[in-house]
Amino acid sequence: MENQITKNFTLLELTYSDTAKKKNLDNMPSQAEYNNMKTLCEKVLQPIRDHFGKPLIINSCYRGKQLNEAVGGAKTSQHCKGQAADIEIKGMSNYDLACWIRDNMDFDQLILEFTDNIKNDINAGWVHVSYVSPSQNRKQCLTINKSGTKLGF
Repeated sequence: MENQITKNFTLLELTYSDTAKKKNLDNMPSQAEYNNMKTLCEKVLQPIRDHFGKPLIINSCYRGKQLNEAVGGAKTSQHCKGQAADIEIKGMSNYDLACWIRDNMDFDQLILEFTDNIKNDINAGWVHVSYVSPSQNRKQCLTINKSGTKLGF
């Protein structure tokens, strides 16, 4: 596996986790999971980075099973397959970022997560984006916050 996945994204960046470090958990992907991360970078993350010309903050990308359990992730999380990333762009509203992705990118699932205070804090929460393949992407948009889960933003 190459460390440099695309021009602006590395394997180390996409697998890093404070929780994994604290708990001494191995968070290295299999070759199949690495290939999924490479596709996610090529089809979604790098095009977003290129469009905005600003670094993406990767809050979470690949999470092995043990790490996913340690952070309370869903058992069916696409993070465990290397197909999802939780991202932000410093100084940009996560709502605006999610809307841009919705309107300009191919994706499987796009979730505006924990943005309850978006009017007072433009970087409240994060944007979860996943990618499977052109034929399997659902183009599903959701909002998850204290009120629950709803379709759309």
